[in-house]
Amino acid sequence: MDNICKEKMRLVEKLGVHLENREKLAPVAARIMAYIILTGKKGTTFEEMVTILCASKSTISTHLNHLQDLNKIEYFTKTGDRKKYFIINKDSVILHIDNIIHEWQEVRELHIEIKNYKDAINKEKIENKDEKFDLNFHNDYIKFIDGATASIEELRIKLTDNHFDI
Repeated sequence: MDNICKEKMRLVEKLGVHLENREKLAPVAARIMAYIILTGKKGTTFEEMVTILCASKSTISTHLNHLQDLNKIEYFTKTGDRKKYFIINKDSVILHIDNIIHEWQEVRELHIEIKNYKDAINKEKIENKDEKFDLNFHNDYIKFIDGATASIEELRIKLTDNHFDI
């Protein structure tokens, strides 16, 4: 059990650094998110986070409130228990996926425009075959984006249809 706790805390730190950078979160907020992710659907309490993350009650409280305001986490209560159990907000994950899809579509459209421009230049302006633009990179990149988008859309559907929990 001790090895599992050590591994969890190692991953909290590693995931926390990742979330700091990707989500632009404060270090403690990122560690809170990481800890909640690694705790799973049973949820974690305020008291647990104060103890485990070695931060003051006010610091944990401030960051929990901020993460709730950002809709990244939510809580539930258990009958007869006054504690709040914090979990990841599935809607925030879906929103993150939507943002990725949107960004990839913008990049895809840009590559299509660049490819079309280069293709037009190849046909109209460049006589020498060695000087023509090679369009293979754009074709392959567009194909990659289409495949990646299809995969992440499949994940999004599973999340929205409640095929699995986060």
